[in-house]
Amino acid sequence: MLTIKKVFIFCVLLCFANKLVAVPIAANSNLKTINISAGEWPPFLSESLPHQGVVAHLIRDIFAEAGMQVNFTFLPWGRAYHDTNNGKYVATAIWMHSKERENVYHYSDAVLNEKFVFFYQQKNHFDWQSIADLQGLIIGGGLSYSYGPAFDQAIEDGVFDLSRVATTEQNFRRLAIGRIDVFAEEISVGYHTLNSQAPELIKSIIHHSKPLLINTSFLLFPKNVAQSEKLLEIFNSNLAQFRQDGRYQAYFKGLEQGDYLPLSNTR
Repeated sequence: MLTIKKVFIFCVLLCFANKLVAVPIAANSNLKTINISAGEWPPFLSESLPHQGVVAHLIRDIFAEAGMQVNFTFLPWGRAYHDTNNGKYVATAIWMHSKERENVYHYSDAVLNEKFVFFYQQKNHFDWQSIADLQGLIIGGGLSYSYGPAFDQAIEDGVFDLSRVATTEQNFRRLAIGRIDVFAEEISVGYHTLNSQAPELIKSIIHHSKPLLINTSFLLFPKNVAQSEKLLEIFNSNLAQFRQDGRYQAYFKGLEQGDYLPLSNTR
């Protein structure tokens, strides 16, 4: 009887002691590996690039700090969004802010600042400081994309013509033969496309230093999943540490140096 009592007391004390030990979230077997959806957006995100793009590399390493391995699944953007909201993935990368998305997703702290600029032929003079300076131009753009309220309003007002096509490469080739005057594109996306898909145009096309638009993009965690708030906390905390100690900046320095070009384009 005494032995049984001692065993019981020992078990109670052991359980109490265990509660005093903080168990990291990564120790949960369900969170040692996490699955994140993403759309193709080279050089930031792409199944075919080294580390699957600079943003995928960054996100993967941020979670690795907490002992978690990240697997990315690349999908059409709409499917990535809806499948994640339906619980198939713990997060989806990366998205601009919108009120509609805020209703169903937690937003991380800013992962990426995108800078849109005008590309133009080096042999042609081009300068702009305000939307009025774009008067009469034919500007190349992507399908179904907004370049900001002021730009969109100028289209409606007929200040310039916006000619849209499906791909960045198409716009650069139209620019090279003079079918458009300038082309609005995110700067890293633009130079990545030139280097990987149209290297013969690199010497003839440059960009204007004044940004047309600065966008901020985020990692989204579905609100209807219980673990999302904890994962969000871990991600934001480690992202802040990466920024503070300079690791964040190193990824984008690598991007500038060509670390995320397709392997066939590297020497």
